[in-house]
Amino acid sequence: MKIGLLSLGCPRNLVDSEIILGSLKRKGHRIKDIADGVDAAIINTCGFIEIARQESVEAILQLIDLKKKGAVKYIIVAGCLAQGYHKEIEAELEEVDAFVGTSDFNRIPEVIDALKSHERRSAVSKDLKYLANEKSPRYILTPGHYAYIKISEGCDNLCSYCIIPGLRGRLRSRTMESVVKEVQAVAGATNVKEIDIIGQDTTMYGADIYKKPRLHELLGKIARLKTGVRWIRLLYTHPAHYTDDLIATVAEEEKICKYLDLPIQHISDRILKGMNRKVSKSDIVTLIDKLRSRIKGLAIRTSVIVGFPGETDEDFSELIKFLKATKFERLGAFIYSREPGTSAHDFKGQVDEKTKASRLDEVMRVQRDVSEEVNKKFMGKTEDVLIDEYVKSDGVFLGRTKADAPEVDGIVYVKGKGIKTGDIRKVKIMDTLEYDLVGETV
Repeated sequence: MKIGLLSLGCPRNLVDSEIILGSLKRKGHRIKDIADGVDAAIINTCGFIEIARQESVEAILQLIDLKKKGAVKYIIVAGCLAQGYHKEIEAELEEVDAFVGTSDFNRIPEVIDALKSHERRSAVSKDLKYLANEKSPRYILTPGHYAYIKISEGCDNLCSYCIIPGLRGRLRSRTMESVVKEVQAVAGATNVKEIDIIGQDTTMYGADIYKKPRLHELLGKIARLKTGVRWIRLLYTHPAHYTDDLIATVAEEEKICKYLDLPIQHISDRILKGMNRKVSKSDIVTLIDKLRSRIKGLAIRTSVIVGFPGETDEDFSELIKFLKATKFERLGAFIYSREPGTSAHDFKGQVDEKTKASRLDEVMRVQRDVSEEVNKKFMGKTEDVLIDEYVKSDGVFLGRTKADAPEVDGIVYVKGKGIKTGDIRKVKIMDTLEYDLVGETV
């Protein structure tokens, strides 16, 4: 059977999509582009916030149009939206043939087989215990020079605004042996230069199976592997769970990028408490000072949420003042999404949408100025740049420094001779933009 897949949402979803396709390829199915016409189209959805659910539904409707035109025979909705809302979709969209939840990806092949008998199937477990391992087949969807490694599933933090525990379950860590074997396999199969470590909360890795967080030990093992991997990047950390051992490992291991994804979400103690973030402003300030003093050349990426219930003008002003003073090298901002099933859904003091949008705009204006200031420090310097792609129409290569994660951070426009995708090249920065850099190979 010819099968195509559309993956929405974050890199964690992307890994799930790779496993889905890997299991189907192992069963003899052919992986094709949906646009070329397929027997079955799988959409791995995101359902984290309202805007993500809207995007997922719009993509499902586009597949339904293709089905009506005969370009797609069956439609399978998988992932977070299927886990949380399969009954609603099943009732409203009869064109969808099957649903697969976040703990049922290993059942995809049997669901595909059932479609042949025209049976509508729903494989959505309430008991969320699925956990991939090094034996799970993967059909890599990233460019050949970087790959994501998911070290855990689920989350125990129970932030008041977040529905992830309901969609993904509680923390489930893989063993170190499993992760190390997968890194070796992925690095050996392709020319991988960068490994990005992901999970819902990577800093809590191992707390369930080893009785304490052991991320630092896992990173050390990966860094010391004899592979072609040159960059190891740590994503999705939590400020409440950093240890001195983890900080030391990031600082000392040469292969680990001096880049930390550290979502603070807010800085007002009152809002942090309402969010159930388990950290105070003082904790965050102390941690950032410690990280920057101990890790030379560190770039911190953070994210913040504006418009959380009860956020006053004073709370927001405190956040803005903090962002101007701290000057995060990278930042993403989000409008609070009122999610059913979360404790914050019923909080008093819900902020109106116009105020939320205005606050988001102000955060991004502040960060634009910060980013421009940060980038100017690169002028005239020579940096290692990983080349991601070539834009033929512009005659320029697009790459990233160690301070930039795939898809979410800035890029470097690179010109030079003999450049190939997947190279790590020395690039002299000749110009700086608000979020990006321009350079030439040395």
